[in-house]
Amino acid sequence: MPPIVLVTGGSRGIGAATARLAAARGYAVAVNYLAQAAAATQVVEDIERAGGRAIAVQGDVSLEVDVCRIFGEVDRTLGVLSALVNNAGILERQMKVEQMTADRLARVFATNITGAFLCAREAVRRMSTARGGSGGAIVNVSSGASRLGSPGEYVDYAASKGAIDTLTIGLSREVALEGIRVNAVRPGFIYTDIHARGGEPNRVDRVKELVPMKRGGHADEVARAIVWLLSDEASYSTGTFIDVTGGK
Repeated sequence: MPPIVLVTGGSRGIGAATARLAAARGYAVAVNYLAQAAAATQVVEDIERAGGRAIAVQGDVSLEVDVCRIFGEVDRTLGVLSALVNNAGILERQMKVEQMTADRLARVFATNITGAFLCAREAVRRMSTARGGSGGAIVNVSSGASRLGSPGEYVDYAASKGAIDTLTIGLSREVALEGIRVNAVRPGFIYTDIHARGGEPNRVDRVKELVPMKRGGHADEVARAIVWLLSDEASYSTGTFIDVTGGK
């Protein structure tokens, strides 16, 4: 029986790259998506064509009822979860804090913070040896923005990722004796379509000169760090972070 991983926001970008790589490393993969059904189906088909096993599971991680349904579908279709990649995240159009509304903040925090907490909760309930589980691994996808703040553009997004860093540290210590490792990856300027949502599709090309390596990163480079943290090769790593930021 292969290990089972759920990748939230797995239909595109870093999530899709992680789903494909995890499948290549022997995981059965649940690809969660919000609205991009065709993209999620394509990821599943790519995995199956390569000889792996995958399912697509629709659901909004900001909604508790959806999170419970997502995990229930994984239980029924694939089996007992052994890994979670908390990847789902959103940002909104670039603006300063003085322009932000409560509705905008609620949307960003609901997906990026509440969603990560709810998914972590459901994963712990299944993995914890204190609850009869067999242990497992959680990798939270944070951001280099949690250290830098994204002034003038996405301070709300950066703050939400700061919360993910704190979740990573706190939860890792909470479940360390329950067979669960909790770590995070902090991507930097990565070529994904999330920048289009912020109103600047070519943002990485604009800012890449600020990176010591003088280039943007790619989703598969982040995926390799995520999948390593999931693996037994990282068996003594918990509550820690890998920055995939080109030195930024």
